[in-house]
Amino acid sequence: MAALIRPLRFPPSPRRAVGALCFALAVAVAALSSAVAQTPETNARQALMVDLSTDTVLLSVNADQRMYPASMTKLMTAYLVFERLQNGTLSLDDAFPVSERAWRKGGSKMFVEVGDRVRVEDLLRGVIIQSGNDATIVLAEGVAGTEEAFAREMTAKARELGMDNTVFRNASGWPNPQHYTTARDLSILAESLISRFPEFYHLYSETEFTYSEITQQNRNPLLYRNIGADGLKTGYTEESGYGLVASAERDGRRLLMVINGLDSARARSQEAERLMNWGFREFGAYDLFEAGDVVDEAPVWLGRQGAVPLIIEEDLAITLRRNMRDDMKVSLVATLPIEAPVEAGAVVGQVTVTAPGLEPVSAPVRAAHAVEKLGTFGRVQAALEYLVFGESQ
Repeated sequence: MAALIRPLRFPPSPRRAVGALCFALAVAVAALSSAVAQTPETNARQALMVDLSTDTVLLSVNADQRMYPASMTKLMTAYLVFERLQNGTLSLDDAFPVSERAWRKGGSKMFVEVGDRVRVEDLLRGVIIQSGNDATIVLAEGVAGTEEAFAREMTAKARELGMDNTVFRNASGWPNPQHYTTARDLSILAESLISRFPEFYHLYSETEFTYSEITQQNRNPLLYRNIGADGLKTGYTEESGYGLVASAERDGRRLLMVINGLDSARARSQEAERLMNWGFREFGAYDLFEAGDVVDEAPVWLGRQGAVPLIIEEDLAITLRRNMRDDMKVSLVATLPIEAPVEAGAVVGQVTVTAPGLEPVSAPVRAAHAVEKLGTFGRVQAALEYLVFGESQ
């Protein structure tokens, strides 16, 4: 028996819906993409772009560097409210009172009035579309009693999601030297928000909201560019510069981008559009196998059957530069023949995807069914055949 690498053939296919890959594969895909992508020049101090269909990082610039999130903080504010709406402890028709503290808060506003009771649905639009600091505080106080208590919940949720380099001191993103995050952490938050709350995600694509006869436009510049963008949130303070968490979908493929530290709203708009188009243009997502596909057959030594089909349990898709598609190779790596008995579902090898200069991407393959070992007479006969005819028999 010897470890063999057998090239596999697979038909080129259009983009299909891709299920979640196992953790090891997701890490490998990210490593592959990191090697593939040549980072384009950008004026953003921090940037990260991920292809969510394969969890592949396409662009990374200071992604783990601490930064001030400004109003991108409000993604977590909405996240905690969405959780309560989803579990039924809060409803869109519930109304919270406007405190003087909320009413007096500076910066962008929804323009709520002290003493008013405002519906949660309106407050969410005030936070998401109008970026209202006043609406944010009303929600925080209504949910947790105080904004400080709500901020502690925000930080706890960040840890739960794996945002290990994030601390929230308020619900709005108001400047505070102890209030920080990273581009990577914001991408984790946005990805979770998109996947967990599809029933509320449409709020991020709404381009305007009118409250108290005042109409304000959504500040996300990509919503007006006809490039598939449908979220999420801008941010700006003097300390942070201009930032944006954005997501766009084309042909069933979704990219998520975080940029921050730009010098102006115009620069943010232009850079966001340029980078998003770059991600869709330069990279393609390719489906290689669907869960349950038979990738090959493996010979079985001393088994009641001479071979067993090998299946892949997870969808296998990768993202890589389009101009490297023809250089990609898909191989079966296994020790052959497999010695009987073989258990159904036993891991017997792996499919490995390679391209020049890239780290390999691998996924396990399993025996499609059990193969029993031959009886004593059968084993003797097989051994004699081997001695006479050699391994090929």
